[in-house]
Amino acid sequence: MFTHAITRLPGENFADGLTTSTLGRPNYHLILKQHQAYRQALQSLGLEVILLPAESAYPDAYFVEDPAIVTPNLAVITCPGAPSRQGEGSTLEPVLKQYRPVVHIDPPGTVDGGDILMVESHFFIGLSERTNREGAAQLAKLLAVAGHTSETVLVASGLHLKSGVNFVGKDTLLITSSLADNPAFVKHKKILLDPTEEYAANTLYINDTLLMPEGFPKTHAKLDRLGMRIIELDVSEVRKMDGGLTCMSLRF
Repeated sequence: MFTHAITRLPGENFADGLTTSTLGRPNYHLILKQHQAYRQALQSLGLEVILLPAESAYPDAYFVEDPAIVTPNLAVITCPGAPSRQGEGSTLEPVLKQYRPVVHIDPPGTVDGGDILMVESHFFIGLSERTNREGAAQLAKLLAVAGHTSETVLVASGLHLKSGVNFVGKDTLLITSSLADNPAFVKHKKILLDPTEEYAANTLYINDTLLMPEGFPKTHAKLDRLGMRIIELDVSEVRKMDGGLTCMSLRF
């Protein structure tokens, strides 16, 4: 059971952050409404939501999942793969120290939290443009000391590993076709995403409830078979910045 979530308010300059999207420039007032609805959904699931102020020096800082990873036994300040984001972890460390021992990924290693998928006590570490082998090796050692197992997975498409696969409870992965046959995931049940709804891979499993992006009816129907409560959230402005539901909080 998750009891806490760390979030950060998007800043007025959030649209100046990194993105490869061609969906248009996002709207500040709309993302504030969407972020508030996201926080309210987390609170409705029993989580204490910690809201940090915007960081104007880091337009992407509201994506708190990339500069830090929180496990049951420790917190890791990552070294994000994008140079413009490499100072964000220091803004989270004072908060994380209140809840977990804190360790660090050191350069030249890079790790983005969006590449790290926790399934029970096992971690899949995506190797991507943002997470390199040196960073993955450092993280694997830190996780092992904390009693966790891990393995690497090559991210062939998409920004992060969790752009294409997420754990949705009941030993089940919600996964894109490009990752479905990866040997790393052979032991798990899978819900295969329709090619037209692959953005919905970024669905968040919290306390036997699924938070999923709004507007993906085929995925909703497949997830409904799991018998869990499903909450759809509008994340149109987040999507324009290459983000999703998992990106905007650190759950523990």
